Amino acid sequence: MKTACALVRSPDHTFPGHPENPSRLQFTDRLAERPYAERLIFLDPQPAPLETVAAVHTDRMLGALQAACQEGTSIVDYAPTYVTPSTYADALLAAGGALACAQAVLAGQARNAFAIVRPPGHHAEPDRPMGFCLLNNIAIAVRFALSHGIERALIFDFDVHHGNGTQTIFWDEPRVAFFSTHQENIYPAGSGRLDDAPHARGRIVNLPLPPLAGDSAFARLAEEILVPLARRFAPQMMFVSAGFDGHWSDPLAHLGLSSAGYFSLAQRLTALAEELCGGKLVFVLEGGYEPRNIAAGLDAVLSALTGSPFTPADPSPYLEPDIGARLNELRQRHGL
Repeated sequence: MKTACALVRSPDHTFPGHPENPSRLQFTDRLAERPYAERLIFLDPQPAPLETVAAVHTDRMLGALQAACQEGTSIVDYAPTYVTPSTYADALLAAGGALACAQAVLAGQARNAFAIVRPPGHHAEPDRPMGFCLLNNIAIAVRFALSHGIERALIFDFDVHHGNGTQTIFWDEPRVAFFSTHQENIYPAGSGRLDDAPHARGRIVNLPLPPLAGDSAFARLAEEILVPLARRFAPQMMFVSAGFDGHWSDPLAHLGLSSAGYFSLAQRLTALAEELCGGKLVFVLEGGYEPRNIAAGLDAVLSALTGSPFTPADPSPYLEPDIGARLNELRQRHGL
């Protein structure tokens, strides 16, 4: 069965000198030339319906976002997050890309999917845009799945920053498990601590990582945390917030992943989805601020999703820290 892709580049959503800009996706045309291209279905995403978006975001927030865009280009939070006259439509289309991928997998049109969209979404909270994010694309797709027959969904967020918006949206939702890995002590301040969400132990799991944690660390956390968490929660569908800003050369952060690490992680996620939920797996692009790293990350993930070989060419030059003690603490806290 095929892998579905939705591509939303949003070329008019741009701000001078801002790292979240259209050049992030400048190499996506090359996907059609990759060896796995014949295994891809390219979807034609439509703007997310307002009633679907309103299942995640408040009417007041949506009205304020639309009004800010109508007033012209401006900064709407300290991250800084910006809007332009096209941003409201761009954000709806990005959310629509995530929805289209979820719909394709739910309908059996595709085995799995990747929504390659911008603007990103995982920082956006129910009542405010935040952290370069306008609408929470992955949360909108998960809410849709929950309203269309899925009883339990698991979200894994491997962006270098904590997915605070997604966590907030599903804070009291027992049908959704959320596991975020992220670099410690960076944006958003104070969010994503190991002891977050004491009311939801075993369902909301946060693993802040030391700088330079990379391929080996992620291989360990996948086997020691993600796999037992997923097997215990038994999701019927899995979603992934895929930020490629954990790459060792990303300009905004300092983790140590390479494309080999992303490939191995995506392989493990694909196998886990096959084991637990009939392969139902949707990736949604989040951060990543070096275009070649995004291209390599996309290539790695799509190779894994399609069962294709992958040859990495960007090994990290750095030694990794040992995260064993942190993994032990996390396992004890969540009974894993």
